[in-house]
Amino acid sequence: MTAPCAGRLALLAVWLGCAPAVMADPGEIERGREAFRQCYACHTAYRSERGEHGLSLWRVVGRRAAAVRGYDYSPALRAQGRAGLVWTEAELDRFLADPRAAVPGTAMPFPGIKDPRERADLISFLRRAEAAPPPRRR
Repeated sequence: MTAPCAGRLALLAVWLGCAPAVMADPGEIERGREAFRQCYACHTAYRSERGEHGLSLWRVVGRRAAAVRGYDYSPALRAQGRAGLVWTEAELDRFLADPRAAVPGTAMPFPGIKDPRERADLISFLRRAEAAPPPRRR
């Protein structure tokens, strides 16, 4: 086997090993979309929409906490952002389980989601939310 061919095979093996983490189960995303309904009272998941009280959570996964300019974050969340908090999947999971314990002094009145599977589905949905919501069915 030639070196370029072996390199391509190695790259393919790495990609296939990561594929399950990259490709989401469509049911997981739909369950996450359903779980997001409780967030919709204040937030949106799409860039093209504005939340009622909270900001859009579009591209929140990987974003530094309190990083959206012009939004009036609580002092507690601003302090967490300055301290380097990034909304990784693990941090979102911790926050969604119990927002007041994760960020004492948060202004978010949400009690949290106790079910780990529901939190994972919600995070999966947020990770893959599009710039605009899907068209409404007639």
